[in-house]
Amino acid sequence: MSKVSALIPAYNEARTIAATVAAVRRISAVDEIIVVDDGSSDSTVTLAQEAGADVVVTGERNEGKGAALMKGMSSASGDILLFLDADLGESACHGIVLAQAVISGETDMAIAILPTVQTSGGGRSGGLGLALRLARWGIRLFTGRTMKAPLSGQRALRREILERVGKLDPGFGVEVGLTIDALRAGYRVEESPAPMTHRATGRDVHGFAHRARQFRDILMVLARRALRRSR
Repeated sequence: MSKVSALIPAYNEARTIAATVAAVRRISAVDEIIVVDDGSSDSTVTLAQEAGADVVVTGERNEGKGAALMKGMSSASGDILLFLDADLGESACHGIVLAQAVISGETDMAIAILPTVQTSGGGRSGGLGLALRLARWGIRLFTGRTMKAPLSGQRALRREILERVGKLDPGFGVEVGLTIDALRAGYRVEESPAPMTHRATGRDVHGFAHRARQFRDILMVLARRALRRSR
């Protein structure tokens, strides 16, 4: 019988973490919920505990999403891991689609394709799509696969994949690196639509700064894989 551990990395997510944890609690297939606080300065930790997280791992400083997931994995006992972003809110309950795909043996890693997120002004969220295109190009370069949602943080996977590929990339390029490594190791990776929604990154200074960091991190991930291949 498979045991599922839900890992939720969080950084200053006081507005949504309680709703996210409560929604994951409703997924019958999930056996434990682990929130990894990545150096938040708000009440994320307290709210996660009050919402019913089984374990809340805390960090003194912000180290990045990949590093947070690695910390969470060390506290998880499940043989199937369900990665969910902290800002999913009530829609996190749809993570069951991903978990069931791995539990049933349909795939080794299930990645969610999320609906297009709309901004408060009614337009589509996002910037110029540079990070998305870089991620898609990089995965295709190293594996031959073209992914619809290469940056999706919502995914379920067999624990053995992480044990096989080793340490995750620390920053925002973690999903790209994990997808490349899993595919190159011969694991089955499939994408499927899931009606989950998260906070849109707007077209403002903060939004473009976030995308710049994401682009940089993805570039670093691809550079590391290129270096490994050259050796």
